[in-house]
Amino acid sequence: MCVERLLRLIAGTFVLASLALGTWVNPNWYWFTAFVGANLLQSGFTNWCPMMWVLRKLGVRP
Repeated sequence: MCVERLLRLIAGTFVLASLALGTWVNPNWYWFTAFVGANLLQSGFTNWCPMMWVLRKLGVRP
């Protein structure tokens, strides 16, 4: 699996998990949802995301 596809899977999982946690545990989890969204937005402009760096260090192919 390539980095971009894995990144989208991780981001989607983080968003859904933080929405669930914000609904059923504590509304402060919505800040994590906003953080993931902001990272995706800046990644669209800069073509760099911290998670992509981590995945490449773990050996995921580009």
